[in-house]
Amino acid sequence: MKIGELARRSGLSAHTIRYYERIGLLPYADRDRSSQRDYDASILVWIEFLGRLKTTGMPIREMLRYAALRERGSSTESERRAQLERHREQVRARVAELQACLLVLDTKIAGYADVEKRIEDHDAYQRKRRNQQAGARQARPR
Repeated sequence: MKIGELARRSGLSAHTIRYYERIGLLPYADRDRSSQRDYDASILVWIEFLGRLKTTGMPIREMLRYAALRERGSSTESERRAQLERHREQVRARVAELQACLLVLDTKIAGYADVEKRIEDHDAYQRKRRNQQAGARQARPR
């Protein structure tokens, strides 16, 4: 597939694809007869994986290290596994931190809901009291 189709299917821009190629995150594409890049569809799986690494906060230098190990073949599987295990622990720590933040947000939001409920209850009480007072005034003989 041409770079435009790869960009469309991967969600990356053509510029990003060329950049990733230049720095070594993506292997250089084969070229067709007119010297245009011609990508195999299997590159999409690798790009998706790189996207996951990026989303989980892996720095590009670590992604490059992983890509270089991958390029060297199956003899590097234990190194790649160890790198991913280290990254997984960092991701788990970040998820735990985000869970703690989410709990604080949920608690704060619930507090606002309690305040709003108390205000609504107070307002309803005040309306009821005003209505009772108005009714008592109307009931008095003049």
